[in-house]
Formats: sequence, C-alpha cells, structure tokens
Amino acid sequence: MAKRNNEHISISDALKEFVETNKLEKGLNKVNVADAWANLMGNGVNNYTRAVNLENSTLYIQLSSSVLREELSYGKEKIIKMLNEELGKEIIKKLILR
Repeated sequence: MAKRNNEHISISDALKEFVETNKLEKGLNKVNVADAWANLMGNGVNNYTRAVNLENSTLYIQLSSSVLREELSYGKEKIIKMLNEELGKEIIKKLILR
C-alpha cells in the first residue's frame, strides 16, 4: 500500500498521481478516444460505426458502410488532427478505417 502524504494536494493532482502509479493511462486513452470520436463525428457517422479501437498510437475504426469509409479516407489527416485537439494531446498518429 502506498505511503500517505501529509501535505495537501488538489484532487486533480491526486487523480493524476493515482493514474500514473497504477498505469491506467492506456485504458483511459482508449475510453477518451471513443468518446472523442462520438462527439466529433456526430450521429450520422456514429450510426455506421461498429468499433473504435486504439492500439499503441493507431486508431482502428470499423464501419458498416463502404461508401462512408471511402469518404472518410479522404480526410484522414484532418480527422487525426481534430481528434488529437479534442483529447488535448497527441495520442493518435495513424488512422485505419475498416
């Protein structure tokens, strides 16, 4: 069990320390990326999105519409940039549409 600090720290700092100590950042990034995709793409794209997976720095999106997949493939760089801005850090380096 971790030592107790007698100094006062903010809750946000305590949560950051907890995440770092327990190595939870990868899991939180996966959840945050899925939420960012849903927020940025809207209902039109979300209706055709079957799966959102983040592995290392590659985001895999599984779509049920080949037409939508083709349309989104033209703007991959813009989508990556928008998602990273939404997340506040550069997590995604590559986007693969399936």
